[in-house]
Parts: sequence; structure tokens; C-alpha cells
Amino acid sequence: MNDGEAPRGTLGTIHNASVLLDLLSRGPAFHQLSDLADRSGLSLPTVHRLLRSLVAAGVVQQDPASSRYGLGPELVRLSERYLDRLPLLQSLRPYLVDLRNRTGATVQVAIRVRDTVVYVERIDGVDSVQLQRSGRTQSVAAGAAGRLVAGHAGPTAWKELVTLDDRLSIEDLEAWSHAEHLVADLDGPRGYTEVAVPLRCTEGPEAAALSAVGGPPSFTREQLVAEVLPELEQTAAVVERMSGRVG
Repeated sequence: MNDGEAPRGTLGTIHNASVLLDLLSRGPAFHQLSDLADRSGLSLPTVHRLLRSLVAAGVVQQDPASSRYGLGPELVRLSERYLDRLPLLQSLRPYLVDLRNRTGATVQVAIRVRDTVVYVERIDGVDSVQLQRSGRTQSVAAGAAGRLVAGHAGPTAWKELVTLDDRLSIEDLEAWSHAEHLVADLDGPRGYTEVAVPLRCTEGPEAAALSAVGGPPSFTREQLVAEVLPELEQTAAVVERMSGRVG
């Protein structure tokens, strides 16, 4: 990418701004101007001009002590507005507490944003050691929900995903696209397992998943599959009928 790829003031400017926002989301909280220019392939004046506009909009902030740049608080408000308007979440929310109460497991709703799975809703189960915020993100390769939303994203997205994460392959993604559920053991000392089912709706994100997480002493992997998975499938079927299932 270089400054000559798109005329100034066109969609190229928006694309370049999105590249900078993505770079700011990775690594340390604040980044040097010169580092952002090197990593983006944009000239220093272009990066400086874009960052000034993004700071004025509140989606980027500049640390007064170091003059480095980081993501801004306006992104929180925008993301909340986006999630509040997702038909999928509007349909699911009435069922999540009841699903947690019936299973005792931690219940989550996940969507894909490029190579990341974002848990946009979470209700902790009886075996959870701490409350974790919704909005937690991790690689789509890291758990059952992430693999499902990656697989169900479709062949066009697969090509991008395998370039962004070398743990992914087209073969794996294609296999996950046919899965009616996935189970994955999660990294960590307590032996937690995640089981997930896809959510296929005509409105909302292109790929989403409903998942449950549990671990010792409340759950074994086998118990999650035998006892919790059917509850996930039942809830997903109800929500899909309400919002319009694809296919």
C-alpha cells in the first residue's frame, strides 16, 4: 500500500484510516507516529493528517506525555450502538439467562470480526471464578465458537483468514463450515471446555455462534456435550425460527 493508490479525499482515505485503527488495536496501548507510518506503508505526513482527524472524532487519542497514539473512547459508544441494533442479539437476549440457569454453564454469543472472534454477550455460570466483560476477543482459531464463525463465514473470507493466521487452513475452515457443533478444550490451568453451535439468521452478522463454557468441578467435557449441547441447539433453533433462518 502507498499514498498513490487512491486519490486524496476518496474512499482510499477511509481505507487508510481503517488500517491505522487496526494497527492501533494491536500491541501496546500507544504507538509512535513513525512506527505507524512504517507499518502502514503510508507517508509520515499522511499518517499525521489522518491521526489528527481521528483524534478530533474521538476514535483515536494522543497521550499528552509521550505524544503517542492509541484507540479512543468514542469507539466504545459506537460499538455499543452497533451491538444494541443487532437483530440477532435482540432475539437472543431474552433466552440467555434462562439458558444459563438451566445448564449452570457460562453462556456466550460470538461474532467474527476479520480474524477475531468477539464475545458480544456473556452470562457467567456457576463454576466461573470471575466476571469477564462481554467484548472479550481472541483468535478465531482459539476456541469452538471462533472456529464455527470462521468456518461459516464462507470461502471468500477463508482466503483472508489463512493469510492473517497461519494456524488456519482452507481444509479446516471447510470442515468447520459443515459442523453442526464444535467442542474445544481451552488453554488455561483449570481445564475449561467450550461447546458451540452456529446461529444462522437472515439479519445480523454473516456468522455467529452460541456457546457454553464449563470446567471442573462442575463439568467434564463429556457432561458439556451430553447435557449442555442439546440446550444450546434448542435455543439456537428457537432464535433462528424467530429471526428467519438462512437455507
